[in-house]
Amino acid sequence: MTTAQARTVVMTGASDGIGAAAARQLAGSSARLVLVGRSPEKTRAIAAETGAEFMTADFTRLDEVRELAARLERSCDRIDVLANNAGGMFAGPEETPDGFEKTFQVNHLAPTLLTYLLRDRLIDSQAAVVATSSVGARLFGNIDLADLNDWNGFTLNKAYGDAKLGNILFTRGLHTRFADAGLSSVAFHPGVIATNFAAGSAGAFQGIYHGILREFLGSPERGGARLRGFIEGQPGKDWESGSYYSSPRHIGRTNRQAYDPEFVRRHWEVTADMLGIAW
Repeated sequence: MTTAQARTVVMTGASDGIGAAAARQLAGSSARLVLVGRSPEKTRAIAAETGAEFMTADFTRLDEVRELAARLERSCDRIDVLANNAGGMFAGPEETPDGFEKTFQVNHLAPTLLTYLLRDRLIDSQAAVVATSSVGARLFGNIDLADLNDWNGFTLNKAYGDAKLGNILFTRGLHTRFADAGLSSVAFHPGVIATNFAAGSAGAFQGIYHGILREFLGSPERGGARLRGFIEGQPGKDWESGSYYSSPRHIGRTNRQAYDPEFVRRHWEVTADMLGIAW
């Protein structure tokens, strides 16, 4: 990462919630902000408010992720930070046009593919890849490598927990493979934040995020501040590459599967096979 010139920050999931909050907080910095969201109207509005550039992509369609990566490569000579912040919890199981389960694809497959497609630009820029994960990885995750989509025994908690655990496994895999090339990676829990998260789901999470318990949740600004902290932080100084942070400056415990290097490797390989990519 460079400090000699203004950095370029690409942030997905920037049209709402903590992504929009982080964009507002970064607006006064010298960084070049490129915001990515699903909704053209919402993303355009946040970009206009913050003076950022914007692009749109629907992560339920991997062709749109490929098109996004191509546009970013044409537009950005360098990318200093890729913040993979887009995600959510969705009622299901629901199959995407690509044949994957929606929660799994939006939270894990799409950001993995985007990072892969931008890998040369990221390495050339000595970039940081920041993943918005969740404590749900520890509470609910239990990945079956033979069923990453969770078609069998799907529940909202397990699907989300597995996908967010996938973010942590991917963070560790990136560090293992590319730290020596200058690429840094980190995953973090943004807090339990009052946003539109889980709006497409039902059950316990719907009750927490959109019911009577909503008033006890943290603000999007607080979650945005955590995201901003990792975007602006320096790896090796402010955070440790390859790690998962449960709160700012605190490496947290997460799912036991994340501490098994062989499991991390196998998860990486199965994910790559599903996407048809070779690192």
